Amino acid sequence: MNNALLTQRLQQALGYTFLRPELLLQALTHRSYGAANNERLEFLGDSVLNCAVARALYDTFPDLPEGSLSRLRANLVRQETLADIAAALKLGDSLRLGEGELKSGGYRRPSILADALESLFGAVFLEAGFEAAERVVRGLFDPLVAQIDPRASGKDPKTQLQELLQARRLPLPTYQLVSTEGEAHDQSFVVDCVLAKPAFSARGIGKSRRAAEQEAARQACAHLQK
Repeated sequence: MNNALLTQRLQQALGYTFLRPELLLQALTHRSYGAANNERLEFLGDSVLNCAVARALYDTFPDLPEGSLSRLRANLVRQETLADIAAALKLGDSLRLGEGELKSGGYRRPSILADALESLFGAVFLEAGFEAAERVVRGLFDPLVAQIDPRASGKDPKTQLQELLQARRLPLPTYQLVSTEGEAHDQSFVVDCVLAKPAFSARGIGKSRRAAEQEAARQACAHLQK
């Protein structure tokens, strides 16, 4: 698939079409590719993202105190979550990377994917203002906000599982990669979370290994809390 079709598909997934294609191109350019890269756009996009997600949480959970809202926001805007969203958008297919990053699989690296996603938010902000950028962010993050249980701690499943096992003085889990499926640009990872005591394993599938581990941990937590 050529670059024009890839970027068109990406814009459709974002729900936003750029009027200044040079901004989109810059947002997709890693520093390994050249001087006109996405680092400054990432700086802008990070602030847009934090503000938009904060507003989403503020509106959705009117009774939560500031500390709880801050924890929830931190969980949503961390690198792992951003990389998973970017992978779902197939953002890596459209990245412009230097030769070294291409050879080392940089288009799958969570840090590069997360930074590029923030850069896209920054590019939308520069072109069309905060409201347009907020709509893009909310389109991607509102489904995640809707899944939040406000009674939970806001911690990710792996952390919750670790603390649950530690509280019961049980051995910590191990995570085993079972398989990697699909083409290089559209892979799914299958991971087992293995508990020694009680003897149990839970399987998770995700667009990144970390996402699969989190899903497996979530399944394990649910099993232990029954």
